[in-house]
Amino acid sequence: MIYKVILAYDGSNYAGWQKQENALGIQEVIEKALTTIHKKETFITASGRTDAKVHALGQVFHFEADKKIGPDRYKMALNALLPEDIRILKVSMEADDFHARFSAKSKRYDYICTYEKENPFVYKYKEILNHTLNIEAMRKASEYLVGTHDFTSFSSSKIDPRKPRIKTITRIDIFEENQDIRFVYEGTGFLRYQVRMMTETLIMVGSNKIDIEEVKRILNKKDKSACRYNASPNGLYLVHVNY
Repeated sequence: MIYKVILAYDGSNYAGWQKQENALGIQEVIEKALTTIHKKETFITASGRTDAKVHALGQVFHFEADKKIGPDRYKMALNALLPEDIRILKVSMEADDFHARFSAKSKRYDYICTYEKENPFVYKYKEILNHTLNIEAMRKASEYLVGTHDFTSFSSSKIDPRKPRIKTITRIDIFEENQDIRFVYEGTGFLRYQVRMMTETLIMVGSNKIDIEEVKRILNKKDKSACRYNASPNGLYLVHVNY
């Protein structure tokens, strides 16, 4: 039986989603909890990785189970075993061909910046802004990123060279919320660091440090060294995975 799980987590204390040898990943914590429930080693597969200190409001993973257990019982048992910074939101039974990664049709990521420097509670969850940003300039520059493109310029040098760099972004919204600025990205998939690199590049436009056309030039270079901007991980949230 295949179970689909939607969860939220605070990534501040973890070295990312993926299980690692020398650091604690969120995947490892969840697999240990499921292994305790099943009394046998259990592995999970997520919709994708998130990096160290990146948060999630709607990450998805799936796992297989030999025995049928009610989704609500799984939710209750997992939340009892998991730390408070990892919360299970929903568990459901799915068809045998469901796959958290390969069945996903699109994802939404949000990036949050703030002018609220005096609030000590925002530093783990938002990027601090030191200059007033030009929202309209950033919106105009973001239009170059919407659509299907080769996003090599906005990707990590650690990505497997065999992995395709062509991705489709269907939506970018940028708007103010009180003292915050929220960047919303929706697309069929994203490369490692892509959202953070696009965000920091747009912030450079909004700060009048680069012009709007520079975004187009960086994109068209299709070169990992073309973009040297990368926003901090703590402002990034995986909000939703669409199936």
